[in-house]
Amino acid sequence: MPPSPEKNGQRRGYVIPIGGAEERTSSATVLKKFVKLCGGSSACIVIIPTASNLSDTGDKYIKIFEKLGVAKAISLSINERSEASRPDYIKALDNATGIFITGGNQLRLSTILGGTEVAQKIRRLNAQGVHVAGTSAGAAIMPEHMIAGGSTGSVPSADGVNLAPGLGLTNALLIDQHFSQRDRLGRLLTAISYNPFMLGVGIDEDTAIFIDADHKFEVVGSGAVTVIDPIDLSYSSMSKASKKDALSLLDLKLHILSKGCRFNIQERKPYPPK
Repeated sequence: MPPSPEKNGQRRGYVIPIGGAEERTSSATVLKKFVKLCGGSSACIVIIPTASNLSDTGDKYIKIFEKLGVAKAISLSINERSEASRPDYIKALDNATGIFITGGNQLRLSTILGGTEVAQKIRRLNAQGVHVAGTSAGAAIMPEHMIAGGSTGSVPSADGVNLAPGLGLTNALLIDQHFSQRDRLGRLLTAISYNPFMLGVGIDEDTAIFIDADHKFEVVGSGAVTVIDPIDLSYSSMSKASKKDALSLLDLKLHILSKGCRFNIQERKPYPPK
């Protein structure tokens, strides 16, 4: 499922996957940049807390964004698929300058939101210039294919990852979060072995990539981003491997990008900070 098409020369909004555990009080570098993009003191942020099992997640983010100076922050309490077609929720999204998807369980996101009016609306609004950020599970669901679970460790294995459909805000990346903190290199390698066209992007906590309409991104935050480029992959043992077998993946490229580094997704080329 490709992203919704841009229309009438409208530039697509930023897509902003955050690796989770973003700083929310003192520096709040990632969230401040998101708010600034969305209009700063005139921003209207709509929060989607569906991934969380905690009833107060939406309210907590309302307070966070209000402290960051936005004009309005509201939370859409969507816990059942039927709630994802409420007219008042669709109207609220129409007024958004930014949409923020919280962390939690990414399978709650895909099973509750997948294919609903709210999910389709988010895709269309992003194509029309609205910025969409998501943290942790909210980051994982942004691509066409979502990493829903898998093994920890640095070695890829044939059964090392579970995939599910995502929102389709990008079809060029596979995203994993809490990356270094939870030792997820192996499962990201396994995921990209299924389709070596896509870039694997592992995002550390308190770190984000800001993907613009030209398919370029910049790293923001205190951690690093790991980019795995399999385009020149010369050999993969995935088709022959049995469960639990370690995989062979030859001629991969790997880049480690910290704050200020940039990456051109179409050219598959990294750049140092300006």
